[in-house]
Amino acid sequence: MLSRTVLFSGAVIASTTFLGGCGSSGSGDRTTVVAAFYPIAYAAEQITGPAVHVRNLTPAGAEPHDLELTAGNVRDVGEAALVLYLGGGFMPGLETAVKQRSGRSVDLLPASSSTDPHVWLDPVRYEAIVRKIGTELRNGPAAALLVRRVARLDLEFRRGLAHCKRRQIVTSHAAFGYLASRYGLEQIPLEGLSPEAEPSAQGLAALVDLVRKSGATTVFFETLVSPKLAQTVAREAGVATAVLNPLEGLTSDEIAGGADYVSVMRSNLAALQRALGCTM
Repeated sequence: MLSRTVLFSGAVIASTTFLGGCGSSGSGDRTTVVAAFYPIAYAAEQITGPAVHVRNLTPAGAEPHDLELTAGNVRDVGEAALVLYLGGGFMPGLETAVKQRSGRSVDLLPASSSTDPHVWLDPVRYEAIVRKIGTELRNGPAAALLVRRVARLDLEFRRGLAHCKRRQIVTSHAAFGYLASRYGLEQIPLEGLSPEAEPSAQGLAALVDLVRKSGATTVFFETLVSPKLAQTVAREAGVATAVLNPLEGLTSDEIAGGADYVSVMRSNLAALQRALGCTM
């Protein structure tokens, strides 16, 4: 296994290679890579060396779906050496800015994906994204380290969700379809792919009835959007609520506490195990 010193040196060399032919975008002598939102920024930060600055376009605590780009954001996108993003209409404003720039931009959404863009919540699909970022940043060894961490995470999910009393998860919006499919679960979303798409008043009773019939003991809500609907449905159905983090962004408190993709996904696993009555 390569030592940390060797890997760090490799990252520096790879970053220097990446610098060749690339301009700067206002981060001193470093090249800037713009990443659309947290999971992409996290992977890029783990893979790049000190010669590259990763700029997460989505601020801490913000929800990327409806991010409105400022003039400064558009300038950063236009001047970046590389822009890493997810297409498919996940962040329309960013996709428009990408079309207007002349530099290199990479859509990380696999062509085989459905209309659901939440591919990063499936560790196996996230591995593929990490590899692709490693290729774009010309640092395969550093990408391989992160791939191994994510592969271990996949194994933890497989083992942790193998023996559960229940297999259905009720979520505040339909972000967890890929994760559910990967580990033999069924997602029951209260809202669609957009977390703002609330049901009508007439639909609320139907949602409560759906939760009751599913046998679920928990309705999961998120950290970046209002939990009102999830709490209302849970109260009317007589079940508990808990957090299942879609990792579209971390809050300031999570960042200050040292949270990252792997640790938050492990917290998600623990929450699922409790709600589903899983045993090891």
